Amino acid sequence: MWPLIPFRWINRRRHCFTVSKVVCVQQLHSSSTEFANIHYDGLYPGHIPTTTVQKALLSIGSGVAALQNPYRHDMVAVLGETTGHLALIKLRDRMRNDPEGYAVLTERPRIRLSTLDLTKMASLPDGSFGREYLRFLEDNDVTPDSRADVKFVDNEELAYVMQRYREVHDLLHTLLGMPTNMLGEVAVKCFEATQTGLPMCALGAVLGPLRLNASRLQSLFTSLGPWALQNGRCARCVLSIFYERRWEQSLEDLRRELNIEPPPVIPKAKKKT
Repeated sequence: MWPLIPFRWINRRRHCFTVSKVVCVQQLHSSSTEFANIHYDGLYPGHIPTTTVQKALLSIGSGVAALQNPYRHDMVAVLGETTGHLALIKLRDRMRNDPEGYAVLTERPRIRLSTLDLTKMASLPDGSFGREYLRFLEDNDVTPDSRADVKFVDNEELAYVMQRYREVHDLLHTLLGMPTNMLGEVAVKCFEATQTGLPMCALGAVLGPLRLNASRLQSLFTSLGPWALQNGRCARCVLSIFYERRWEQSLEDLRRELNIEPPPVIPKAKKKT
């Protein structure tokens, strides 16, 4: 007869196994970054070459870490890079077939504090895209410099597509009128999942609701979710927009041009402490 093993001990072992996987992928991520800083292979600055097996391990470990804490942007970034190859090819092709998107691919603009004229944006009238984007950054206490550089995408052009997606994420919050709380993030992920096809976005759209309370779940399922999915399907490719040339355009006009409807409800933003 097998001896009885306490359930608490089993849970502890399971928790240790999960934590060990997360620690391993974090160690692989950090050690690989240090290696890339020393041995630059020329594909693009910061690129870390990985095998298929290594990508699988990174995707599993980063996925576990991201599920435990959705605000671990470093783990979310690794998950997106190691699982998004096919989706990035389709996005790149859509950008190539759009005149404005082709210009973005050719000129490779970056959205960083060093490239933004915050003084000029602050002087723009209320309702302009640039002023509302700056307001979003201020109200939610976020910065475009928080977006990590791409490391694990094994194609220079696709790496830029992933970088561009990452850097326009906050612009999508502005276009969609969504704050950075969990409900707002899930709504944006629903939009991004149908727009980009990135597995990371689909995972966030499916599993993110598990962290919402009953009232916010109802809001997601009855209004924000269907609205985000519908707009993601019908909107123009959001990576094909040269946003740096659109700051003075009104947010309302830009939404109409992209075929994005205003949100049915706007979730309350996180309170500043």
